[in-house]
Amino acid sequence: IQSLDYNLWDLIVDGPDLPTTINENGEKVPKPRTRYNDEDREKVQMNAKAKHIIICAINSNEFNRVSSCVSTKEMWDRLGVTYEGTNQVKEAKINMLVHEYEMFTMHDNEDIKTMFTRFTNINNALQALDKVYTNSEMLALITRKFKKFLESKKKIGRKPFRKGNTQKGESSKIEEIICYECNKPGHYKSDCPRLKKKDQFKKKKVMLAT
Repeated sequence: IQSLDYNLWDLIVDGPDLPTTINENGEKVPKPRTRYNDEDREKVQMNAKAKHIIICAINSNEFNRVSSCVSTKEMWDRLGVTYEGTNQVKEAKINMLVHEYEMFTMHDNEDIKTMFTRFTNINNALQALDKVYTNSEMLALITRKFKKFLESKKKIGRKPFRKGNTQKGESSKIEEIICYECNKPGHYKSDCPRLKKKDQFKKKKVMLAT
């Protein structure tokens, strides 16, 4: 509507100044069409044009809700209550979205693009209800939440080391070791029992010789 004619948008938001007159009882009533001047006709035409734009943008069910409205502002306000609810409902929606906004966190197995899209959807819903956060506030929140997520991931990834525990991978590697002395698996040549027996036998021979 703003792109077509900004005056029409003002008419919808602020309400049209439709022609009126004072009757015999001193009451303000709509001015009869036969008494319109050029200025009155221009006001009525602007209101009719704005109503036409709104009607073309809604479906039949919505039309039934606003067909009895005289002014475009009345139509707009009624549609607003239909989709946004009353002030109490609107406030409840804002509170729910603000809570979701402040408690926002990155889900497990969620990439940054998906996370940011979800965050943007929350922010857009708040903006539609006239609750606006600045770019710096949004950036600060998303950065803070992302850092917390990374810290939690680091804590989960840390595994306590206990002396004497052998990992599965390490045990399989030990089993793959072959001794070149006895050709048996599980130890190096320097730790071979056969080699140790040979060394002990040599020492005994030396002692006997002396």
